[in-house]
Amino acid sequence: MAGGKHGKLLDPGSPAPDFRLPRLDGGPVTLREILANGPAVIAFFKTTCPVCQLTLPFLERIHKAGTLPVYAVSQDDAEDTREFNREFGLTLPTLLDTGRSGYPASEAFGISSVPSAFLIERDGGISRVIEGWSKRDMESLGGLAARRYSGRAKRTRMESRLRLAN
Repeated sequence: MAGGKHGKLLDPGSPAPDFRLPRLDGGPVTLREILANGPAVIAFFKTTCPVCQLTLPFLERIHKAGTLPVYAVSQDDAEDTREFNREFGLTLPTLLDTGRSGYPASEAFGISSVPSAFLIERDGGISRVIEGWSKRDMESLGGLAARRYSGRAKRTRMESRLRLAN
């Protein structure tokens, strides 16, 4: 994160701080709203970060599998972020945490380097932190998503269909 004061990166077991950030595609969202549907990965990145260019497409594949939502949190402006998403084929929901706004979410999570990803459970507790790139950690996250959350995704899709039918 450029130009911010760096706190300590939050650890597994810590409560995730709530935030309210603008979505790249418009409108704000809070962490509480994201977690209302179940656990999610929140991944902080910068568009100019070569390691992020490797990491985000992998997180996109986890997101597309439909078992565990992944939200990207860009520390860049909307124009650069849209270009990054186009270039790397990203369709996952993207939020903006910019220097212009003082990086409120990045500061709250103690981000000092990107990429940094957090698996946050429905109760708001952080269960996993991945800082930087580790193929083993990413594969482990993908496997965890498939094993632990696959039933949740099916239930959520079924609940959505039931709501639409009523």
